[in-house]
Amino acid sequence: MSAMPALFLSHGAPPLVDDPTWVAQLRALTAGLPRPTAILMASAHWESAPLMLGATEQVPLVYDFGGFPRHYYEVRYPAPGAPELAARIEKLMPDGETVTRTDRGLDHGAYVPLTVMYPDADVPVLQMSLPTLEPGRLLELGRRLAPLRDEGVLIVGSGFTTHGLPFLRDFRPAAAAPGWSRDFDAWAAETLARGDVDELAAFRERAPGMPYAHPTIEHFAPMFLTLGASGNPEQRPEQPIEGFWMGLSKRSFQVA
Repeated sequence: MSAMPALFLSHGAPPLVDDPTWVAQLRALTAGLPRPTAILMASAHWESAPLMLGATEQVPLVYDFGGFPRHYYEVRYPAPGAPELAARIEKLMPDGETVTRTDRGLDHGAYVPLTVMYPDADVPVLQMSLPTLEPGRLLELGRRLAPLRDEGVLIVGSGFTTHGLPFLRDFRPAAAAPGWSRDFDAWAAETLARGDVDELAAFRERAPGMPYAHPTIEHFAPMFLTLGASGNPEQRPEQPIEGFWMGLSKRSFQVA
């Protein structure tokens, strides 16, 4: 079995599933993947240290958003739990490092893209917390998780390439991207294409469009988990999804 790729996805708010372009892009990306034995999701919407693992049985979703039409709160995603994957992650962590199990359900950073990628909810899913937002520590965590890819596990860091919500003035899905979003996106695309992980890790100081593109950094941080899980963070990932939604960059990438 060849190793599963690892992904960084710009997951978007729940209404992103109504955007036909994003849905088509994400379905095309998924069609090119081997079928995973399980999926490990790390979402920008769960920060908790030490490392925490979500429910390993079917529990209700976490609707961690407000102000949307009712039908977004009626979405269900009854994927099987992944207790064996949880046990493997515990074994991959260093001796003495705490891993806490919880009964937390999938949040929207996890289930929104999965409803498009695997709509039958027939692949076991486990969500883990982000125990840090520091790029170096997330790269190391990704390296520890990398052996899971040889077991058919799809590792997904779910965030958003730009996430300057406080600075948006036009909330239509087709709104023109602000300059800070375009500039940051172009920098991210070029830096990923060069495989310059040190430059990416210094995004707070070096990326154009900061701090508007990321007034808080939790939506950019998951990409470092994905890069670490590649086993070679300096490789040049494929970038199959690009463009903007509501002015935010939905750039996503895949590492072999």
